Amino acid sequence: MSRKLFCEISPLAYKFSTLKCRTVRSMQNLFISRSFSKSKQEELLPVVIYKHNSLIRRKLGNTQMDLQENKAVNLSLSAPKVNGVLIRPGETFSFWELVGNVTTAKGYKEGVTITKGEAKAGVGGGLCQFTNLIHWMVLHTPLTIVEHHHHDQIDLFPDFNRQVPFGTGTSILYNYLDYRFKNDSDVTYQLVTYVTDTHLCGELRASDKLPVKYHITTENEHFVRIDDTVYRRGQVYRTCIDKATGNEISRELIRDNNARVLYDASHLV
Repeated sequence: MSRKLFCEISPLAYKFSTLKCRTVRSMQNLFISRSFSKSKQEELLPVVIYKHNSLIRRKLGNTQMDLQENKAVNLSLSAPKVNGVLIRPGETFSFWELVGNVTTAKGYKEGVTITKGEAKAGVGGGLCQFTNLIHWMVLHTPLTIVEHHHHDQIDLFPDFNRQVPFGTGTSILYNYLDYRFKNDSDVTYQLVTYVTDTHLCGELRASDKLPVKYHITTENEHFVRIDDTVYRRGQVYRTCIDKATGNEISRELIRDNNARVLYDASHLV
């Protein structure tokens, strides 16, 4: 029998561990706060680098649809906090530095959260869809991702109108599981984020055109059964193309999936 972590002993121990992690991250942020992207402007930067829309209400296994409605509320509260932010050369974008703690006092509701490989209800749930959207756009730029957490190689829900490759999602938890990227270029970027009745919408803009473009592809994706467990496997690659010549500049493996499938996938193997 494996030994329990301190945070698994009791709900009180979990709260204490969470408080400790949040305190440590807050202290760390004090030393780098000047480098965070905080300035916003209504005027849009001239060049659209990438756009993406994400359906808000999705059927996720057996989760209740009222949690999807609550997610729509959570996204409508958080999107304006990011909208218009400038990421200038040398600055780092931090999701939680802009959005802040998500609490019921601020109007956030219970949405779907993923904890220890299970879907549960939690205040502010569903915001990983927001960082998923940002991450997908950032992957189409030379911006440097400096903090990115995955859902620990699990495939929790069957695909539902999937638009982006499996394995390119994010996991966040205020404030110590963050999504961050740094602008190491001499170009200023801007994030535009908003919600409609049906979609979370995003644009990543820049002050100048980029000489390159990026393609994200999945290869060799398949399901395999090992004993009584089904796994989803495949590789996700990012290819950088020179716009002027059409030549491939680089090709990198950004995700090697070997995810344990947690839904009925008997028809897939």
